[in-house]
Amino acid sequence: MITNQKKTILDYLKGVDIHPSAEIIYGEVRKKLPQISRGTVYRNLKDLKKRGEIQEISVDVAHFDGDISSHAHFICKQCRKIFDIFDICKECGVLNRKKTKVGKINNYQISFYGYCQKCNGGKSQLPRLS
Repeated sequence: MITNQKKTILDYLKGVDIHPSAEIIYGEVRKKLPQISRGTVYRNLKDLKKRGEIQEISVDVAHFDGDISSHAHFICKQCRKIFDIFDICKECGVLNRKKTKVGKINNYQISFYGYCQKCNGGKSQLPRLS
């Protein structure tokens, strides 16, 4: 059963292109549900992650992604912004076969680290990733 609180959190995550922390999610969800507590938000995020409805991206603090499709993330080492990267990993033979010697791959989470174009001074040497 999905509660109104859980649905509001999930709807928020699916409706944004950013990868917010639990604190940001709490602040945004509280605008719609003023009585919601931090603990409720954290418990629901944990449950949504366990159920495979959201992804958790670990940086300095956990961030969350409502897009559970297969994709990677680019994390800027300076501003800590997280960018989605779609289709860059589709050429990988392991991911195409979805199996390895140790078992079958159901999903993956790959993070690339570097400096985004803004933090790198907009230098054109950065490859376009998405």
